[in-house]
Amino acid sequence: MVQALPYHTIREIFARFQAAEPEPKGELEHVNAYTLLVAVALSAQATDAGVNRATRALFARVDTPEKMLALGEEGLVEHIRTIGLFRNKAKNVIKLSRILVEDYGGEVPSSRAALQALPGVGRKTANVVLNMWWGLPAQAVDTHIFRVGNRTLIAPGKTVEVVERAIEDNVPAEFQRHAHHWLILHGRYLCKARKPMCGTCPIRDLCPYEDKTL
Repeated sequence: MVQALPYHTIREIFARFQAAEPEPKGELEHVNAYTLLVAVALSAQATDAGVNRATRALFARVDTPEKMLALGEEGLVEHIRTIGLFRNKAKNVIKLSRILVEDYGGEVPSSRAALQALPGVGRKTANVVLNMWWGLPAQAVDTHIFRVGNRTLIAPGKTVEVVERAIEDNVPAEFQRHAHHWLILHGRYLCKARKPMCGTCPIRDLCPYEDKTL
């Protein structure tokens, strides 16, 4: 089993992330808990920028599950055609909207189990909603976080679940709320998959990754 970085090193890494971006924000546009849930569900295998382009006009018109049901599946499809797997995602959004109306009075539940029971909502989606809307220290591990966690040895692991637990175990409590956003942003803009920008990385001296790209 690969050992994580020492606790004091991880603390210093997140102190630097915090100094650079004290209040990191998710990049998916939304106006309430419901539109956040829909946006995250639509973002699977798609970019945040692509989802935002598709949902701006949609969320200006549809911001509750009741309105989504009134729009209907075909109406939703017309808004999200540019997003990958749009037909299956439209079916799931309509299904989850119906469940929210019938079982939760149109409100988005704040329970991970309840969220994960919704069509098209996995653990990562549930964790994003819990973190971004309710401010809970839930760690949503995407491809960026999985890569950064393993490269830096902040949270090494062979599966998403192991990396999620490693973040919870290894990152100091005061950094838990924003940990996944700092890691996502680091992976998206600096610690890129093919050409990591090690030359401008703020944690270069603390990172064990050998390929310090010139």
